[in-house]
Amino acid sequence: MDAVQMEELTLTSGASGRIIPLFKNIKTSFLSYQALRRSLIFIHSLFLSLLLLLRRRRLPQSPQSPTSSMASLEKPSTLRRRSVWKREEEDSLRRRALAEGLEMVEETSDGTSLCRWSTSLFVGVRRNALFCRSWFPVSGEMKGILIIIHGLNEHSGRYAQFARQLTSCNFGVYAMDWIGHGGSDGLHGYVPSLDHVVADTGAFLEKIKSDNPGTPCFLFGHSTGGAVVLKAASYPHIEEMLEGIVLTSPALRVKPAHPIVGAVAPLFSIVVPKFQFKGANKRGIPVSRDPAALLAKYSDPLVYTGPIRVRTGHEILRISSYLMRNFKSVTVPFFVLHGTADRVTDPLASQDLYNVASSTFKDIKLYDGFLHDLLFEPEREEIAQDIIDWMEKRLSAGLNLE
Repeated sequence: MDAVQMEELTLTSGASGRIIPLFKNIKTSFLSYQALRRSLIFIHSLFLSLLLLLRRRRLPQSPQSPTSSMASLEKPSTLRRRSVWKREEEDSLRRRALAEGLEMVEETSDGTSLCRWSTSLFVGVRRNALFCRSWFPVSGEMKGILIIIHGLNEHSGRYAQFARQLTSCNFGVYAMDWIGHGGSDGLHGYVPSLDHVVADTGAFLEKIKSDNPGTPCFLFGHSTGGAVVLKAASYPHIEEMLEGIVLTSPALRVKPAHPIVGAVAPLFSIVVPKFQFKGANKRGIPVSRDPAALLAKYSDPLVYTGPIRVRTGHEILRISSYLMRNFKSVTVPFFVLHGTADRVTDPLASQDLYNVASSTFKDIKLYDGFLHDLLFEPEREEIAQDIIDWMEKRLSAGLNLE
């Protein structure tokens, strides 16, 4: 890989299974003794600052009058925190308005819609408001429901065309924006815990099952969303609610750029969780062979194109490590799809999942020369049809077992 390509990868805010550049600046700084010394002094200073901050918070307070107590609420640190919270809330509301304004269904020439769609808010396990979408066939009996969990930095509205193709085959569709993504609460592009996203996915599935009793459900996850779906389905109470899962370009074998990065990542994710290492990259790395799809993605205001934050990167490393250690324990029926030319996640890791998993109903399809965003490749309709065919095959297998 040449220097230009590496620089592009370094600037992307997605998860890369081969380089994970989020701590590249740290990696570079460890290449000399003097740089190592400066880095250790920096880490030591962070520790001291943290300890002083904790000590200051624990110092006994002298009795204060109500007036002085109210005045203390207006200290600069309190005002700064309030200002940050207000900015994040305003940004969430702005993004939610944009998400609400997206047109999700194309009308026919006579003005009729090919499917019914709606938006809603779902309260997650951490009491965050999560923005959701749904699409349903206009007529006919519904075969099943596919629940879409998007990838890092994108949002559910990008999957409208896929949803319309599913409804044309009599599948219902739900989709949820993660915390910090799309129209959901949280700082844009910041994920404090992927375990929270896993828990929100399970709770969302439970609600959908409750609202649609007796309807078979599938989970779909793309990239880091694929890792979320795979981990969610590892819990027995979630697996028993599913007919199967579909994973496109899942983020499975994600490794730090240097072993020492893995050692310091947990510390930095606690001390400076929202810290960003590099400037935004509006161009992004190639994730589709369709120039129009690339332009649409990286010009979408609901797609986060800024530098990845420390905690978010650490969470990707953590969930990837967990999944790699537990491939053999996977028993849920699954279909994994990956492009062989993917430069963001590793297609060989998908092959390893297929080879090692204990699932009795499993399939894999590798698309020669295809890139990361399979459902935004020029052959997107054929790939979507492969997914629909697999779900129908899975439903037929379930009926034969009854």
